[in-house]
Amino acid sequence: MPTRTLRIALLHLAPIPGDLTRNRRLVETAVTSAARLGATWIITPELIVTGYTFADSIGTEWILPQPDSWMTRMSRLAAQLRVTLFLSCPEQDRKSRKFYNSLFVIGANGAILGTHRKINTLRVGSEAWSTPGTQAVAIPVPPFTRIGMLICADAYTSEIAKNLLNQGAQLLVSSAAWAPGLHGPNGEWERCTRDTGLPLIVCNRTGPDKTLDFRQAESVVAKDGKRLLSLSSTRPAVFAIEWDLQAQTLATKEYRTVYL
Repeated sequence: MPTRTLRIALLHLAPIPGDLTRNRRLVETAVTSAARLGATWIITPELIVTGYTFADSIGTEWILPQPDSWMTRMSRLAAQLRVTLFLSCPEQDRKSRKFYNSLFVIGANGAILGTHRKINTLRVGSEAWSTPGTQAVAIPVPPFTRIGMLICADAYTSEIAKNLLNQGAQLLVSSAAWAPGLHGPNGEWERCTRDTGLPLIVCNRTGPDKTLDFRQAESVVAKDGKRLLSLSSTRPAVFAIEWDLQAQTLATKEYRTVYL
């Protein structure tokens, strides 16, 4: 009999800008903790490997085409734990040598199933290093026929989400580094779900950065124009939610939390 629910872990973490070694270790610890909670899907925040303002301190020369050695290691870990991992990580295009703010999905067999390059990037300030992506592609990710991926401001309007719906996406997954405040989230995630009819699961982050404070930022589950669940923590945390695959909504509003 097919599994009715999917346990999804949101890694609501606090990366340190430019501290690649520490951030990678944090991701590895959080992924393992999520698997212990029984999660079979695990989602990371935007730029979890680097922190948001990393370029000022470590530049971009270290960014390689993917999979690099660490992503290969994470692919092996995903296969070992039998989890599907949505991993945010900068990448360099092999041909153009341009840099992208990307979200990879690694299957439970360790294979990279697909990639999304952030489209709505800021061309100044902390995101000036990244080239905007040009397309969003709905990809097969078991147990779904197709899902769509977004990164943070890709949800600023519903156009990208609508395109993914037209490609057959059944669910939207987003990494985010979207702090509250003057330019914080203001109904964008809810609007994407209202305009498409697709549910959206957003993994945001916590902790202070050089220019933004994410300690009150929220990871969100939204559907039909409404937030079903908002999760926040001033401490790095793993939130585990239960998704009803038949009804395409939360199986329960209860969730489990592990603090790191």
